[in-house]
This record gives sequence, C-alpha cells and structure tokens, in this order.
Amino acid sequence: MGRLVLAGIGVAAGVVAAVKAVRLAQAASPQDGEGWSASVRAFAADVRAGMAEREEDLRIALGVDTGTIDEATARDLLENPTRPRS
Repeated sequence: MGRLVLAGIGVAAGVVAAVKAVRLAQAASPQDGEGWSASVRAFAADVRAGMAEREEDLRIALGVDTGTIDEATARDLLENPTRPRS
C-alpha cells in the first residue's frame, strides 16, 4: 500500500512539473523574446551614447580638441597615468 501512495505522489509531482514547464515555455514565447531583445538593444545604445559622452569629456579635460596636447601624449596619459613625466 505504501508503494502505491509513493507512486501516486510521484505521478502528481510529475504532472505539476509538466504544467509548470508548459507555462514557463509559454511565458518565454517569441513575442516575449522580441521585447527582451529590443530592451537589450536599447540598453546597448544607451551604453554607447554614454561612452561617447565620456570620451568627449576626457578629450576636453585633456585638451586634445583644443590643441593644448597632442593625441599621442593624451593616449600615453590615459594608458600610463602614474608614469613620471618630464
């Protein structure tokens, strides 16, 4: 009798797991995936815009665009900020 109860519990657990799996698969349908990929693309565009803005800030701060410092020296400052300068 105990084995029959355990088998019934196993079958019930399998049915519950199958129903949850179907619901999860329906929730992750291609329509939902398209919305997710659009939000990832929007986030990537925001990151690129922020990077461009920060690069412009650095170029102004280092004087690259104003001719105060040449681009090679500015790049050296960015790559080796603690190196002694003459």
